[in-house]
Amino acid sequence: MRTVGIIGGLGPETTAEFYLSIVAQCQRFAREHRPNMLINNIPMPYQTEEDALLRGMNVDQYIPYLTQSAQILEKAGADFLVMPCNTLHRYAQEIRQSVSIPFISVVDVVTDFARKYNLNNVGLIATNITLESGFYQNAFQNQGISCHIPSGLQQAKLAKMIFGLVTGQYSHRHRQELIDIIQEFDTQEIPTVLLACTDLQALIPHHPRIKIFDTMQLLADQTVLEICK
Repeated sequence: MRTVGIIGGLGPETTAEFYLSIVAQCQRFAREHRPNMLINNIPMPYQTEEDALLRGMNVDQYIPYLTQSAQILEKAGADFLVMPCNTLHRYAQEIRQSVSIPFISVVDVVTDFARKYNLNNVGLIATNITLESGFYQNAFQNQGISCHIPSGLQQAKLAKMIFGLVTGQYSHRHRQELIDIIQEFDTQEIPTVLLACTDLQALIPHHPRIKIFDTMQLLADQTVLEICK
């Protein structure tokens, strides 16, 4: 089995869920072994997270944390890297350039999944940084996939919701707020929604008509395949 290096802590709950998902799935492939995993929990300053997630400020301050984490994991023996945080895939190229081992991008994984299952019309729920960076929209456009995003008002609600999830300051009302946003896609007859902010999976949203895919789970699925090669 290969060793995965996880750039984690963005946020901690998501990293924990990602870890547990990989352990559980690997047991289905090879019950005699637990997967080899290395996790580097980035000590991100609270103020940096708040500035980035709520205000879109000083996002480039993340870069040295990400590249240092990647290098630590490579030196520790990781065969490849993943990061269960959609937003910071904005810096996927910087991460790749900082190490000599592969970095598996959640954007590539999600795009391949959409193409494989003919998801040609999708709603995208993500952080402000992810949407403004446009890396998902560009990837979908290159594959001929129509991509729709929330309105400005909905996006403002999402920003506060996501920051609450990252910092552990969220409540049960956030789940209903997320479902209400998903409902808007239903009124536009968009059959599929991608949760492209991995912290949102903690809310476990459900809709009777729309198929909801958690990008963190798609990345976990691909990570298991890479570990078991």
